[in-house]
Amino acid sequence: MENPKKFLDSKLRKDWLMNNAIYVVLVTLFIIIIAIEPEFLSIDNFSNILTQSSTRIIIALGVGAILITQGTDLSAGRTVGLAAVLSASLLQATDYAYRMYPDLQKLPVLVPILIAMVVCALIGLLNGFIVSVLKVPPFIATLGMMIIVYGLNSIYYDRPPYGAQPIGGLDPDFSKFVTGSFQKGAFELPYLIIYAFIVTAIIWVLWNKTRFGKNMYAIGGNPEAASVSGVNVTKYIILIYMLAGALYGFAGTLEAGRVGSATNNTGNMYELDAIAACVVGGVSLSGGVGTVPGIITGVLIFQVINYGLAFIGLNPYLQYIVKGLIIIGAVAIDIRKYIRKK
Repeated sequence: MENPKKFLDSKLRKDWLMNNAIYVVLVTLFIIIIAIEPEFLSIDNFSNILTQSSTRIIIALGVGAILITQGTDLSAGRTVGLAAVLSASLLQATDYAYRMYPDLQKLPVLVPILIAMVVCALIGLLNGFIVSVLKVPPFIATLGMMIIVYGLNSIYYDRPPYGAQPIGGLDPDFSKFVTGSFQKGAFELPYLIIYAFIVTAIIWVLWNKTRFGKNMYAIGGNPEAASVSGVNVTKYIILIYMLAGALYGFAGTLEAGRVGSATNNTGNMYELDAIAACVVGGVSLSGGVGTVPGIITGVLIFQVINYGLAFIGLNPYLQYIVKGLIIIGAVAIDIRKYIRKK
């Protein structure tokens, strides 16, 4: 008979590898990147990674809440793009020659941001209604909404007299609002990181210290049991999709300011990056499991890998293959965990 201690040690090792396999792979990949290009380990690089991660974190927090309730949102990226185009069109400098609205007076920066967030929250409301009231599977509901939003955004973007050209010439106050930084001596902290931190803190409190968060996890764990215990499942699913939409709206506005322009293709495929980051960060596609720190970790891991692979000059097409393998591996491990728990 096998030694019980050896058997236990072997089982513990297997469990540890099962729970952490994706992190082992990613750490190994990170080490390989550093071995090829040691200069990758620099303050400037990590500052760039954190800045680029900021809008992705906000998007992923919206997607993460939906995944926790056993849903998904394929319209996230296109909703981000709509917010970017809408806010950019309202925030062009008054002296820019190719303004979408030549006679529009200068608006306070917060007004277009709030408009974009409200519009995107309404898209989230529609998603939530279709999923919770019409009982359309989230994959199909949000796939249809993704196409609809892209069509609406393209119609708005391709307006005369200038047609489908990037919406640029953004107001300097808006650009500073997004790309500026808090400075004290040699210390510099980009505003984007501050905005991501504020949103993260709000979402953490919402998920962990309120009835909203408690009911969100209850719905994800077992919708029928949550309903029997008095949770208004329909109401909360709609609210969760609306909150996600508002987060996409804010992220899309920031993305337009970060890049300096917007097109109808802004945000394309962002939803897949967000879903992948959530799964890598421990959010279960089976529902009921996921944390804010885990999601942030997942986003940062993906950004480090993306930035690192580009830094060492890996063929862009090979980068897609690596990302695809990471996503498949993360989901495969998540499903195996779920099966073992059952």
